[in-house]
Amino acid sequence: MSMKATIRQVNAVTVVDLSGRITLGEGCTQLRELIRDLLSKGHNKLLLNLADVTYIDSSGIGELVSGFTAVSNQGGQLKLLNLTKKVHDLLQITKLLTVFDVSDDEAKAVASFDKVASA
Repeated sequence: MSMKATIRQVNAVTVVDLSGRITLGEGCTQLRELIRDLLSKGHNKLLLNLADVTYIDSSGIGELVSGFTAVSNQGGQLKLLNLTKKVHDLLQITKLLTVFDVSDDEAKAVASFDKVASA
């Protein structure tokens, strides 16, 4: 099963609900193109909901980092929501939990964008 994405707007934040597998090849390419496309349309507050991501490999992790960098370079923010235990453990092992802003509460995560923007 490849990755699927549903995009919705919550206030000024673009929430991307991801499901399936983010792996070398199709899943990574889809994620990269999705993030670049959103940035090109001026969406630079991105919240990736990973609740339904069944598997992510090292290439998928790399693509998350690449997306984070691309969004940051555009003056935006990319945050992660609802990590599964597997994804959480993988980010912990790779020390990337310290890089990403991670939340389990969508409302708080959306609100956190406004706090940073106004600070």
